[in-house]
Amino acid sequence: MIKPLFLANGFPMMALENNAYTQFLSTLGNNITPKAIVVFTAHWDNKSLTISSSDSIYETMYDFYGFPKELYQIKYNAKGSSSIASEIRDKLTIQGIEVKEDLTRGLDHGAWTLLKHLYPNADIPVIQISINSYLPIDDQIKIGDAIKALGQEDILVIGSGNTVHNLRLVNFQQTTVDSWAEEFDDWLIDKIRNKDLNSLLNYMDLAPHSNLAVPTAEHFVPLFIALGSSKNLNPEILNRHYELGNLSYLCFQF
Repeated sequence: MIKPLFLANGFPMMALENNAYTQFLSTLGNNITPKAIVVFTAHWDNKSLTISSSDSIYETMYDFYGFPKELYQIKYNAKGSSSIASEIRDKLTIQGIEVKEDLTRGLDHGAWTLLKHLYPNADIPVIQISINSYLPIDDQIKIGDAIKALGQEDILVIGSGNTVHNLRLVNFQQTTVDSWAEEFDDWLIDKIRNKDLNSLLNYMDLAPHSNLAVPTAEHFVPLFIALGSSKNLNPEILNRHYELGNLSYLCFQF
């Protein structure tokens, strides 16, 4: 059985970097061998949950601008899997979750910058799924719950996002960590470890500095999809550090 992950997707330059975090991802990939990978990406935010359902090789999307030329030359040539996408669609539909399918969208950087370090050979089928950041947290958990059997099929579920993601407040010269970012993550870790779902559902009212940590929810909600897809909520912190003052690289395995 493969446990679901929540992984911080960081800045696109991560794809070119060799540092402690990318080495962590490489080691993590070496220790998990899935038959397929499902990625809920913060960079595909749709009103309707949409599944990439083609068997073709994905195009690599460069859904960012202003970075070095080398970044735009990276290709991550993973294939999709229509059969696994159909299985996921059926599991979600049975639970009353509206699902659409997409045959043309490429892999966005919320997926491929992580996968390049996790599985650099791009030889494992990838199913990319959108999120709807406007759904309440309990609905995000229900999406995960609908597919929690995938782990028993050796399919890895990844929620790709960040627990603290406020690009208006990052500081490229800062080497210390803003206390408010740590305090938000401390609160989040405590509530997840204690399975305090009621507090998690109401994080905007209860968590310290939630308005700073989560100004918009698209990077936050993949956490709850991954959490919901766990068979037994037994969280493990795999990584925790911060860059640019407050960008959180907190990662969980559920």
